[in-house]
Amino acid sequence: MRFSLKLFQMPPISKAFDFIVIGGGSGGLACARRAAEFGVKAAIVEEARWGGTCVNVGCVPKKVMFNTAMHAEFIHDHKDYGFDVDYKGFNWAKIKGTRDAYIKRLNGIYESNLEKSKVDKIEGHAILTEDRCVQVGGQKYSAEHILIATGGKPIVPTNIPGAEHGITSDGFFELETLPKKVVVVGAGYIAVELAGIFNSLGSDTSILIRFDEVLRAFDPTISTNVTVNMEQGGVKVMRRTQVKSVTKRENGLLDLELNTGDKMTDVDCLLWAVGRVPLSENIGLDKLGIKMDNKGHIVVDEFQNTTGSKIYALGDVCGKALLTPVAIAAGRKLAHRLFDNKSDWKLDYTDIPTVIFSHPPSATLGLTQAEAEEKYGKEKIKAYKSEFTPMYFAVTTRKEKCHMKLICLLPDEKVIGLVTFL
Repeated sequence: MRFSLKLFQMPPISKAFDFIVIGGGSGGLACARRAAEFGVKAAIVEEARWGGTCVNVGCVPKKVMFNTAMHAEFIHDHKDYGFDVDYKGFNWAKIKGTRDAYIKRLNGIYESNLEKSKVDKIEGHAILTEDRCVQVGGQKYSAEHILIATGGKPIVPTNIPGAEHGITSDGFFELETLPKKVVVVGAGYIAVELAGIFNSLGSDTSILIRFDEVLRAFDPTISTNVTVNMEQGGVKVMRRTQVKSVTKRENGLLDLELNTGDKMTDVDCLLWAVGRVPLSENIGLDKLGIKMDNKGHIVVDEFQNTTGSKIYALGDVCGKALLTPVAIAAGRKLAHRLFDNKSDWKLDYTDIPTVIFSHPPSATLGLTQAEAEEKYGKEKIKAYKSEFTPMYFAVTTRKEKCHMKLICLLPDEKVIGLVTFL
């Protein structure tokens, strides 16, 4: 009797597909649409806005704000180039309005593209069921193949009293006005990029880092020079400094107590940029024995296979090379492997270029010098370095240096790493 009741309570299959993608971000969208090109009956599930992190609270709006900040920097050079510009200040609301409208148009384009590709759109929170189906609300869908591409989200510390009074990179794009006094906590590329934008647009900006330089995971050509340029540009780099507690006053301003014993007062924007976590909770992975690492990332092999039968994962939820073009490429490769008889197709995760939208920008490709020396031995590595002032600054009062490095493997001097700053 109990067994019959359980069967009765399970929702019936609403629709059957060949392929269901959970997550309407860059990787999931690319994979679903490519699969549909091969005649596959595909569906994609998303509970937020179409396009995922990159389109809504990541690369796209960030690049708009970076370009805005670059305009602010160019204004300083207009006089040197002979332009008498009457600068009347910056209107945050203006760029926020046009930026948000642009993102809304992109959301619509993604929806339209799914319709053109004949991929079913399912809106809501997806949960994997014990019988290997996907449940969204009261509806249940089956598929031979399932892809998890749910992405990640920024972290707000749970061990710091009052941390909830700060925002994350998501909240940055919700700000209605430019804050007067900003504290950014973190030393990664998101912290560096947002601190640079705030500073260039006129906020009193500080960045709190645990060690002596930002971007410590990158080659020293980048980490050292970005740190120096941030300070020269006006950002207060507070080394070996962490927040102990946050207090919000009646007027809405924040007071920060630091591990150094100092206090920062009258802060109207505290931004946490201390890492991201995968969105792998509450989607039923445990029901199907899908393995995760100790940080919650889904473990996959080189072909994006999880430990679940015909269940795959890619993008930020896997915790490797958290970049939009990487997720797109992995998604398309997977679609070809599953539905286009390209059984050996997979993404090569080596030599993926990365750009940091610092001020000025930085980029890297291949191994850092430290990685190259560890892999091949210090005696087999030769590095070429160049430092110069770009011609743009030949007539300006403001000066910036360009730094470049080629990392080569002896004896043939094969280039195995490239680093550039500006």
